[in-house]
Amino acid sequence: MARLKNRPLLRASKGAAYLLPSLMTAGNLFCGFMAVLQIIQGSLLQASDDSAWIQHYETSLLWILGAFIFDILDGRVARLGGHESAFGREFDSLADVISFGIAPALLVFKIVLAELPARLGWMIAFIYLVCGAMRLARFNALALQPAPANRSKDFTGFPIPAAAGLVASVTLLLLQYYESDRVIGDWKYLLAGLLLFLSFMMFSKVSYPSFKTIDWRTQKPVPRMLLIVAVLGVVGMTYRYSLAFLFTAYLLYGFVRPRLSQRLRQELEEENRRPTG
Repeated sequence: MARLKNRPLLRASKGAAYLLPSLMTAGNLFCGFMAVLQIIQGSLLQASDDSAWIQHYETSLLWILGAFIFDILDGRVARLGGHESAFGREFDSLADVISFGIAPALLVFKIVLAELPARLGWMIAFIYLVCGAMRLARFNALALQPAPANRSKDFTGFPIPAAAGLVASVTLLLLQYYESDRVIGDWKYLLAGLLLFLSFMMFSKVSYPSFKTIDWRTQKPVPRMLLIVAVLGVVGMTYRYSLAFLFTAYLLYGFVRPRLSQRLRQELEEENRRPTG
């Protein structure tokens, strides 16, 4: 009888375990949708010479960064519940194409690429979009293959959420720097080169840590938690500047990583290597 009474609770807990990651992915998709809407509204004001366009572009950047947070949460929630599924993987990729592919490409196109001559602008934006979509397709195809026991948890190529975060944070930094002028200076052409470089990096063979193996149960939980809270507090107060630094550091880490010692890499990436037995 007790088992029969507990069955509804078990079914409810399993349903929540499947539903929560999908809700996080839906939040990612919603942020991407809102970012696109803000870009469209900003472009309409920009065409009418209304200086308020820059506010809409800045808001779109915050939506893209919000999608990045939801993308981190959906994977974490799915792994904690032990319910990573093919449906969740495909749903997550479709949301990523909108939030981290279309939204950043459209934003950079409206800010700088539209000024480039002879259709060069939309070609650069499309290259970024197609490389991001192909990277997601490659990731899903590899996930369907039988996983060997020693398969690495690293990302092959720069992850598209991090690419979008880097584009968004650098653009946000430029908007902040030129806020008083209401016109972005020549530094905006940096975004065109950045978009092309990230297109190559997303489909490259450079490996990046996914941080999926982070062990949150360390021997010194209190100092580590205080450090995390302090870092999050500093980033929250200085996000207009610090996010660009963090995403750039992650991009460069892929090149520095192979030259680091195994011990230093484990300490930096907090790999889960607890002793067994």
